[in-house]
Amino acid sequence: MNLPQGLLGEAWYWLAWIVWLPLMGLALRRADWGWLQEGSHFNVWLGMIVSLVLIWSMKAGIKPGLDLHLTGIMLFTLVFDVPLAFVGLNLVLLGITLNGALDLTAFALNSLLMVGVGVALSLFLRRTVDRLFPSHFFIFVFLKGFFASALVVMGVGLAFTLLYGFHEVYPWAYLLEEYLPYYLLLGFSEAWISGMVLTLMLVYRPEWVATLDEAIYSDGKQD
Repeated sequence: MNLPQGLLGEAWYWLAWIVWLPLMGLALRRADWGWLQEGSHFNVWLGMIVSLVLIWSMKAGIKPGLDLHLTGIMLFTLVFDVPLAFVGLNLVLLGITLNGALDLTAFALNSLLMVGVGVALSLFLRRTVDRLFPSHFFIFVFLKGFFASALVVMGVGLAFTLLYGFHEVYPWAYLLEEYLPYYLLLGFSEAWISGMVLTLMLVYRPEWVATLDEAIYSDGKQD
């Protein structure tokens, strides 16, 4: 999930910056900075960023651009909502870039493929669950914390696979046999870790989860 510089045409990297800059500006403008300053929210936000820098640095791969690692994107989006998640996850990506794991030129394209696709898919799955299922603790934990986390990391993997395949960076047969299937295994790990962390937060520190009220207690407290 780490696209190096030079794997695609130079125009793609500059086009990515053109798309990324207004998205980041929108996220910075819409982020709830007031909520982040309440209580220990800011410390949790920074703590998750640092933790994910370490997790994203621990990757496995045998060819350029075909790295695999956990993302924590769904968990981050549930805890801080979309704008703060987009900003925070980009800081995670910046951290591993400054650490030498990625080229700065490829930063925007990596952000769109991993953070952009991941956060957008997280929002879609969250809204789908809210629309189809009643507000309930176990629905929040299992469908969003566990199941959706797996789908998000698989969706990010599919985005990278399609990019590499359509641009003939690697043969389709190789990608479909030796790369994409591993995201199914990664999805189980992502679901387990994200679900467990989310469960602990909901039990001991529910005030840390920004999406909790709208997802669970809006209906539950009226019963």
